[in-house]
Amino acid sequence: MAVLNGGKKHWWFTHKKLVDKYIKDARALMASEDQNDAALAIRILEEALAISPRLEIALELKARALLFLRRYKDVANMLQDYIPSLNLAVNDEADGSVSSEGSYSSSSSSSSQLSRKLLSPCRDSSSSTSFTCFSLSDLKKKVMARIFRNCDKDKQWRYAVLGQACCHLGLMEDALVLLQTGKRLATAEFRRQSICWSDDSLSLLLSESSSYSASPPGKVSECETVSRLLAHTKLLLRRRAAAFAAFDAGHFSESIRHFSKILDGRRRPAPQGFLADCYMHRAAAYRSAGKIAEAIADCNKTLALEPSCIHALETRAALLETVRCLPDSLHDLEHLKILYNTILRDRKLPGPPWKRHNVKYREIPGKLCVLTTKSKFLKGKIANGEIGNVDCYGLIGVKRGCTRSELDRANLLLCLRHKPDKALSFIDRCDFVDHQEVDSVKDRARMSSLLLYRLIQKGYSVLTAAIAEEEQRKMMMALTQKSTKMVEDHEPVEKPGSMSINGFSEVKPGNSTAYQGVFCRDLVAVGHLLSRTGFNQPIPMKFQALSC
Repeated sequence: MAVLNGGKKHWWFTHKKLVDKYIKDARALMASEDQNDAALAIRILEEALAISPRLEIALELKARALLFLRRYKDVANMLQDYIPSLNLAVNDEADGSVSSEGSYSSSSSSSSQLSRKLLSPCRDSSSSTSFTCFSLSDLKKKVMARIFRNCDKDKQWRYAVLGQACCHLGLMEDALVLLQTGKRLATAEFRRQSICWSDDSLSLLLSESSSYSASPPGKVSECETVSRLLAHTKLLLRRRAAAFAAFDAGHFSESIRHFSKILDGRRRPAPQGFLADCYMHRAAAYRSAGKIAEAIADCNKTLALEPSCIHALETRAALLETVRCLPDSLHDLEHLKILYNTILRDRKLPGPPWKRHNVKYREIPGKLCVLTTKSKFLKGKIANGEIGNVDCYGLIGVKRGCTRSELDRANLLLCLRHKPDKALSFIDRCDFVDHQEVDSVKDRARMSSLLLYRLIQKGYSVLTAAIAEEEQRKMMMALTQKSTKMVEDHEPVEKPGSMSINGFSEVKPGNSTAYQGVFCRDLVAVGHLLSRTGFNQPIPMKFQALSC
């Protein structure tokens, strides 16, 4: 017994008793499955870890309590040394491999790279290298292997807990690797233990499993949770890989369709980070397909979910410059400039180390120089008054010279998709890391969608006025042509052999028979006038001369 003279115990004995009491209290609190009790258990476990920082059971209980409280970022920060992509990124930085913005094929193959870089069972034991450098006998090797197996058995919880946290954080490749590894290790451990079991032990195990399955119907075991997360993760990664392949092949509409299956799916909400990444890539597909308004809308959703997304800011600034909306493009460039300066000041990319970015830290100074030049160029254009010449045709997605029906159809589709009251529907399909961020995400999405909707309506009014002016011009041209034709049709056509009489010119002898009828009628009219005046005296005349 480790007791000194006088009954005083060693300090490590009292600390062990205290840590055991902390662990017991934390277990009791976590068994209640109440959020307040779980938060209190975390504080108790932190006291235990302050005494014994490497105590495995305390680390496991704290990680599971954080997972229960949906504090996935804290779980990832606590176990970030076991995230495969973080280790892969560190190795790439050490090797000096530069990847710029990257193609979709490189992004889709990251899962296979992570599988090849999979965590080995002995990588998490810090003392493994110290054992392998000695020359040991066969017995000693077996003993060390047993020690390693026990160590791996104790640390298997890391794969399941961290895999679930990575899945909710949008690190889908990491989640797939970790969950598959944890499931494989658990299966191997169960197979290894079942070899020495008797039939009675197996029957007892089956009875216990049946009692577990029949006890509370609402409670889901960790194995079922991991299986569901694995199936959902595989489905999302498979669809995203198909979208990447279609984009690389130049089939942009097919790529948009695959991304829309992920983004508009109602089977199960997708993680916030994963949705932001898919919106960003679908915006690139819309941009390549020539659908500017759709691409801007997806960039808005990406920035609503991830305000510091560099790629989304660059893409939206380029899209706004394409349609010659220079003030808004300059606003995004200034925002990007502030973000670059913040990165250079902090000497790290925004967010935790495990957060993925489409840019390397060493690329920031060069990008900042290019951005400064671009901002000066746009400021010069705005100073020259080039702010009202917006390409409304490119914004709405119609050709020049389109009809009014085509314009109305395109505007109706854009209004149905991008109305401010419908622009927030994507939030219902998002699995947020922190539910306190929902209000801020809604505010950002509502503001950006309202600006886009006003821009679309402004472009529609401009094009409507242009089409009305063109229709009026065509109508005036048609009326002018019609009046000219009517004048030409009503002009008298002179018959051959006829002649015109001007003034008192002498009538030339010609076709005199044409005037005989007119002469007779005039003579009758003169006779009527004479009868009215009372001149009734007969006028002698020869009727032979009156024959017509």
